[in-house]
Amino acid sequence: MMRAWVAFLVTAPLVACSAPRATPVVTPEDPAIARVTAQLTPAIIVKGAPAATHALADRMAKYRVPGVSIAVIDSGRLVWSRAYGVKEAGTTDSITPTTLFQAASISKPIAATAMLRLVEQGVIALDTPVTRYLTSWRLRDNRFTAKEPVTLRRIASHSAGFGVHGFPGYAQGAAVPTIPQILDGVKPANTAAVRVEAVPGTAFSYSGGGITIEQLVMTDVTGESFPALMRRLVLAPLGMRNSLYEQPLPDSLASRAATGHRPDGTMVQGRWHTYPEMAAAGLWTTPSDLATWA
Repeated sequence: MMRAWVAFLVTAPLVACSAPRATPVVTPEDPAIARVTAQLTPAIIVKGAPAATHALADRMAKYRVPGVSIAVIDSGRLVWSRAYGVKEAGTTDSITPTTLFQAASISKPIAATAMLRLVEQGVIALDTPVTRYLTSWRLRDNRFTAKEPVTLRRIASHSAGFGVHGFPGYAQGAAVPTIPQILDGVKPANTAAVRVEAVPGTAFSYSGGGITIEQLVMTDVTGESFPALMRRLVLAPLGMRNSLYEQPLPDSLASRAATGHRPDGTMVQGRWHTYPEMAAAGLWTTPSDLATWA
């Protein structure tokens, strides 16, 4: 059983952009670090085939990823963190272990932690129909919900029957919808309405739309903004000082954030998108903070 757990965050997955300017340097005194930076194994290992490993710098160059941030847990504790490359292709602004990255769907389990704290406190229950908690938006019943209710347990396990897999976010300067507008698919929302499309509890179907309803349940029952709620229930108690759910990212933190890049190498216009679907995709964080949570 593997004892080490590694968190990677990159400026964009498989980014086609200029090669990184910073090259990892591994010293003989750091064999544990060298296992990651100099001896990466391929995703698939064929039994009996010659062993093949790659240096992190080579993989970054191959996939043209400008920057990588890494944290490693061993035996239940954070043992080291390092950062390589730059925040934005074509610049010399180096990544550091405290550089902020958009965590995308890693936002979901952190949000679920807050939801479960509210369950622990007796504010909400996992198996109560969520319609009893929602006050700012109404979940429309249909032939599927007539058979089984939508519950937080089913939402968090992606078995509540919801559609809308994920969200593209909103470009800088674009109008940002409210959560009810997103759930009803009303402009300026850029995704379809979130509706129950299968009998809750009967099948797994990944749904960022469902997680957005989980977000609304938490804010409706507490009366708090989602970023404040996440700070109070998870981020502050765990000491995740470089993590936040504020959307859009405050201007005061822009210089600390890694720029998003698309697969064709172009930079995301405005550097990143805004995600009002915070529980599903709104977390800014670092690998060390994620390791602390884990």
